Amino acid sequence: MDYLGFFMFMFTIFAGSIQLLKDQVACFPVLEDSYNASNTNSSTTPNSTHRVSTEPQPKGHKANLDYQQYTFVNQMCYHIAMPWYSKYFLYLVLINTVMLMLSSNFWFKYPKTSSKIEHFVSILGKCFESPWTTKALSETVCEDSEENKQKLFAGQSGPEQLSSDNQDERANSPQPVLGNNSMKFSAEITPEGPSMTILDKKDSEQAKALFEKVRTFRAHVEDSDFIYNVYVTQMVIKVLKLIVILGYILAYAVDINFIHICVPEVEFLVGYDQFLCIHNMSSVLTKLLYIFMTIIVLYCLLCLYALFWLFQDPLKEYSFEKVREESSFSDIPDVKNDFAFLLHIVDQYDQLHSKRFGIFLSEVSENKLREISLNHEWTLEKLRQHVTSNAQAKQELHLLMLSGLPNAVFDLTELEVLKLELIPEVRISAKVSQMTNLQELHLYNCLAKVEQTGFTFLRDHLRCLHMKFTDVTEIPPWIYLLSCLRELYLSGSLNSEHNKMIGLESLKDLRHLKTLYLKSNLDKLPTHLTDLSSHLVKLVIHNDGTKLLVLKTLKKMTSLCELELHHCDLEKIPPAVFSLTNLQDLDLKSNSLQTIEEVITFQHLKRLTCLKLCHNKIIAIPPNINRVRNLESLYLSYNKLETLPCTLFYLPKLRYLDLSYNSISVIPFEVGSLQNLQNFDITGNKVEVLPKQLFRCIKLKVLCVGNNRITILPESIGQLTQLVQLDVKGNCLDHLPYQLGQCQQLNKSLFTVEDHLFDTLPLEVKEQMMEVPMFPV
Repeated sequence: MDYLGFFMFMFTIFAGSIQLLKDQVACFPVLEDSYNASNTNSSTTPNSTHRVSTEPQPKGHKANLDYQQYTFVNQMCYHIAMPWYSKYFLYLVLINTVMLMLSSNFWFKYPKTSSKIEHFVSILGKCFESPWTTKALSETVCEDSEENKQKLFAGQSGPEQLSSDNQDERANSPQPVLGNNSMKFSAEITPEGPSMTILDKKDSEQAKALFEKVRTFRAHVEDSDFIYNVYVTQMVIKVLKLIVILGYILAYAVDINFIHICVPEVEFLVGYDQFLCIHNMSSVLTKLLYIFMTIIVLYCLLCLYALFWLFQDPLKEYSFEKVREESSFSDIPDVKNDFAFLLHIVDQYDQLHSKRFGIFLSEVSENKLREISLNHEWTLEKLRQHVTSNAQAKQELHLLMLSGLPNAVFDLTELEVLKLELIPEVRISAKVSQMTNLQELHLYNCLAKVEQTGFTFLRDHLRCLHMKFTDVTEIPPWIYLLSCLRELYLSGSLNSEHNKMIGLESLKDLRHLKTLYLKSNLDKLPTHLTDLSSHLVKLVIHNDGTKLLVLKTLKKMTSLCELELHHCDLEKIPPAVFSLTNLQDLDLKSNSLQTIEEVITFQHLKRLTCLKLCHNKIIAIPPNINRVRNLESLYLSYNKLETLPCTLFYLPKLRYLDLSYNSISVIPFEVGSLQNLQNFDITGNKVEVLPKQLFRCIKLKVLCVGNNRITILPESIGQLTQLVQLDVKGNCLDHLPYQLGQCQQLNKSLFTVEDHLFDTLPLEVKEQMMEVPMFPV
């Protein structure tokens, strides 16, 4: 259409210039006898352009007109006798041609479409010229040629053997345990050969930017069909316009004559009233008109074909099926609406452009680019620099906010703990089997996929798994198959509508799991926890303040030794706890407990040694607390206690007692009965006097009485010869007893007191505390 429009424009310019310079008529006077004779001749009429009488005409008299008179008559008759369509038709055609040329690209120049189209053309050009495009296509060619070589080699064994070999190869080939996406670029593939040349940093960043631009453009255009509708509307208007042009061309073209009878009314000047005029350009212009009509018909046929193409073919959907078949980028998504329409137009120009553009729609291609850049940046030497020794003296590597997992990680065979955080996609390849010391894996907000061979290794070697997520769907199903796993930590949103999703994955395959940590917002315990009832030893639920209503599942978990229910909004001790006969440690920290009258039932839990009720609203300790005879540790800090029952101090095995940050004003004298007490903390209360019986607890190693109202520190404190840590800061003391010198294991670093009080001690006592080595508390 553009070529035809340009040709039409040049054609009308040429024809118009000829008409402008040479268009005129030649007129001769009509003699009366001759005119009458011509009227009697039926073969010649005023409107006839092709037939002139050949019969001899009567002779007339001489005209006797001079040249100027003929010129004057010619000019007069050109304006009088010539019809308008003979004089101005080509100019009208020129106007129509210009209108067609202007409207032909209207959809391209329309503001709401031009920006999108120009952006698309710009992105397309950059994608076509990007070094990553050439590299990705060359890798595809290399992979195809390698497959052909393997087929050729296998073909030497005969077709039957080839078929069986291929089946075995497919059966044994490593496949991702998670997800349905094809992993054409697995972590096992390492750059080698010329086709795997590493892109420089500038080209790599440019390719990453292109991926982002294509993703943004697709999201912006794929949901719209405005460009398509504008183009269709333009083509319909163009066809209607062409039909109108053809209509008046056909209507007026037949009336363009060679001969005209002119009556200029200048008889008083020239002596003749009628003249016979001939248009000297009529034959040329007629031929040009037929040529122009032919071009218009061709243009109209092209427009009709374009309309047929628009309405007949599915231009609002575009499939990269052929590209997927010819390359390894099998995940290129099909597109629709304006995006599909633009790609169809690109195909009319060159299908290679769409193939190259499809690379930037492929997630596999983008992941491969990230992998190449990542492996180039994170070499083995750089990773070794980030390996540290943690608190457990284990070799640990923590990687944060990378685009993926570098291949060199699998070469760190000495690594014991691997922490991965905020990595969009972690692909664990078969090379993980080299990490024979790896036992602990942390996945914090990472999507993890693992190949079959890599999963087999993790199943047999991994002992501890930490996972943080924002949605339950991010939990990979393969974690429920790690049969040798002993500790599992899950942190993320698991509200009531998602509890059933946990139930979809049975926990029965975690045959060695001992510790389960759930930090979430559960309203009931997952039913499949019963699969762990025979071997689970420790259960921790941190519920972020969501009320935990249903705890019946706990009754079946009779093997539990440690149970922690934090921030579960519990108002009383759950009855299900009393069925846990093997329970040794119960932690109900940060709940809404006000009374603990049920504590008497703990006497049936013969193995219970540690009870933690910190950060609750407990106002009183029941007198029957002494029934829990085996209790060794009791933590009641940050409650609302005001008094202490005497029976509390009749727990013969009690060694750790934490009553800090309550409103206690009196310590009963019975505290002296705790002969096994080693740690006593009553910091942040209203105690005014420390009873002397307290210092009969000669096994005390830690004594914290800070931030109270104590005015005197008894001299009997010297009886605590095993005291290692002492806190008396924030009281009303005016001096310290010199008997502190008898506490020979007390070190200044663990003695919390105001400096001016410390200076009241004798010099030898102070020097002694400075010299005493610290002992672990």
